[in-house]
Amino acid sequence: MRKILLIPDSFKGTMSSGEICRVMKEAVHEYFPFAEIVSIPVADGGEGSVDAFLSAAGGEKVILNVKGPYFKEASSFYGILPDKTAIIEMAAAAGLPMVGDSKHVEKATTFGVGQLIAHAAQAGCKRIIVGLGGSCTNDGGTGAACALGVSFRDSLGKAFVPVGETMGQIAAIDVSRLNPALDGIEIITMCDIDNPFCGPQGAAAVFAPQKGASEAVVKMLDENLMHLAEIIKRDTGKDIRDIAGAGAAGGMGGGMAAFLNSRLQMGIETVLDTVKFDSMLEGADLVISGEGRIDSQSLRGKVVIGVARRAKKAGIPLIAIVGDIGEDIEGAYAEGVCAVFSINRVAVPFYKAKQRCRRDLALTMDNLMRFLSVTGLKKKL
Repeated sequence: MRKILLIPDSFKGTMSSGEICRVMKEAVHEYFPFAEIVSIPVADGGEGSVDAFLSAAGGEKVILNVKGPYFKEASSFYGILPDKTAIIEMAAAAGLPMVGDSKHVEKATTFGVGQLIAHAAQAGCKRIIVGLGGSCTNDGGTGAACALGVSFRDSLGKAFVPVGETMGQIAAIDVSRLNPALDGIEIITMCDIDNPFCGPQGAAAVFAPQKGASEAVVKMLDENLMHLAEIIKRDTGKDIRDIAGAGAAGGMGGGMAAFLNSRLQMGIETVLDTVKFDSMLEGADLVISGEGRIDSQSLRGKVVIGVARRAKKAGIPLIAIVGDIGEDIEGAYAEGVCAVFSINRVAVPFYKAKQRCRRDLALTMDNLMRFLSVTGLKKKL
């Protein structure tokens, strides 16, 4: 083979996409030592997204201090790609690991995320991609909006920075003083879930329990999100309640749409467009993708399927290397996946499989490359 593209998602809880690319590359070169290997590690918008983009496209990491989840100073960062696209991962300023065991989702803010966006805009970035994922917040993006100049006032006319437990106090919203540095900048929000802003499938009901919320707190947060949505509709004319993905990251998806006119887009499509994947496909003989589990949910546009659709259009075969294979994946083949292989070589519980995942991935890749080396693909060397 002359050229192979490696573009896996991370295997959640086990290996990062960068680690997977390194293991895959070693296995390929064992049997195809002269093949060109293009590694494109993928992250879903959460922790590791900036590093994944920089690894795939180049650029630099910008380090700065922002307000953390509980308004205390915290070190954070974002990435700037060579084309002046900024990559911001919400988790770098409002991530769940930042609060440790002190989980109080109703008190957490996205203010620091807004500071990252403002810094990128003032640094001259012409496009900003914000990845949602791994957050400890449920403030509907109001904190980030405040950092960018949006004003929230209570019934007495006093401006304040809302958090989950105080969103119900919002009586008026003024977006007229949005940071002028944002003028003309395209803002894209990476979002891989389609939950609405509030309600039974909304931000609070589905995700707040993972962030430490009790049943009573979940109810309060959902009511406050509903209130916020009503005020947003009244004062801005935007109805965000049923936008697919508005409930992502504690309602940050809805906030990005309401306050920044951001487009919510599937993460893999954002990644592929940003790294110019279609151009990378030129001259490729094979694409290898992967994710922790492929199942019926994957068909909605997760990494493997998103990549497979592009590879199919280019007429290039794609093999999926995954941790686990679920039910009803037959539709993947119609999308461009040629074969699916699980790295689970023995039937063991996850906690044991996790301990041997890197070795099992290496052995699975070795098996696959060993086979391909004796097929017709060998002739392309």
